[in-house]
Amino acid sequence: MIKILGAVFIVGATTWAGFEFSKQLSERPKNLRLFRHSLETLEAEIMYSHTPLGEAANKISAQIPEPISTHYKLFSEKLQQEDAVVKSVWEESLNRIWESTSLKQSEYEILVQFGENLGRHDRELQQKQILLTLNNLEREEENAREKQKKYEKMVKSLGVLTGMLIIILLL
Repeated sequence: MIKILGAVFIVGATTWAGFEFSKQLSERPKNLRLFRHSLETLEAEIMYSHTPLGEAANKISAQIPEPISTHYKLFSEKLQQEDAVVKSVWEESLNRIWESTSLKQSEYEILVQFGENLGRHDRELQQKQILLTLNNLEREEENAREKQKKYEKMVKSLGVLTGMLIIILLL
């Protein structure tokens, strides 16, 4: 009886691990899509509404789901401080939410590089910078979707099969 219960726990734990890893594979394209959407909204706010950066970030935070909305909320709040530097505030806000996203280092570097140029140029150059970042994030999103299609089922199955292998080895 104890062996059966142990076997169920082992299979359950490895299956859960497989599904968690699979969840990360499916969350990554979603997070990238949210960042792309937020940058498209930021572009519209800057180019057409002539909204100040802090106010635009606050509006964006109300329009998109977590964890990306938290980034824009923190960014907006920190920009209101007297000695705020846009580049460092963007990076600090990004660092605060990074662990709650499923994004990789390459996406982090793209977003940090975007933050380095944010607010430094006129609207036209800012728009070009946003478009460049959108193209880079779109490429990363395509790669993430390919990985998701390629590995999602395999990771789930691998979790179950690893549990079965451990049980067979223990018997």
